[in-house]
Amino acid sequence: MNHILDRAAWNALQTSHADIAEGGDLARRYPPSIVPFAAMRDQSPESWDALANLLSGEEVAAIVELGPLEIPPALEVVREMELVQMIAQGPYERISDPRIETLTPADAEEMLDLANLTKPGPFTLGAQKLGTFWGIKVDGKLVAMGGQRLRQPGFAELSGLCTHPDSQGRGFGKLLFRFVAGEISARGDTVYLHAFSGNTTAISLYEALGFKLRATFNLRAVKRRAA
Repeated sequence: MNHILDRAAWNALQTSHADIAEGGDLARRYPPSIVPFAAMRDQSPESWDALANLLSGEEVAAIVELGPLEIPPALEVVREMELVQMIAQGPYERISDPRIETLTPADAEEMLDLANLTKPGPFTLGAQKLGTFWGIKVDGKLVAMGGQRLRQPGFAELSGLCTHPDSQGRGFGKLLFRFVAGEISARGDTVYLHAFSGNTTAISLYEALGFKLRATFNLRAVKRRAA
């Protein structure tokens, strides 16, 4: 039987994030202002057509699948990468630290600036609509953050973890990692995450922090091909 995380975006858009999903039975996506992920029921021509019809202009959809992706002529690949999915081997203890605070929409601009600087993955001003984010500020400036992205029944993705280059080496990243993982575990969900397969440093760190490799995925960012 397929695991619910084999098609993480599709299953999130069908369940925990159905209220913000755009599309229908053949293809769904997150609003581009939140995150570029999209998914299809299958790779039939009808599903590909439904996905293409969700895109307009230069909008890009990021599709992640276990197997090969047969991109139809109507769509153009603008980026292709390989991802690994890692899953926690057990629950994490819930911790507290006075330096960590819950981030709010008032922090969105700073969060986007930090994400653009450190490149933890796709990030937008609307990222907080996917789940709670927490951060550490120094002298009133956001220097580290982490939160939740995709969610399915019983699972939540730890994402957006990053630290400003000027504040690295102070343990902020590991602290926020443990904090976010603990918050997810306290809710009764299993923690998982994604990393680029070439980022061996991050993968080794996540393994040391209690994660194991679950699967490798293909990512294709696509847009409608110009007529």
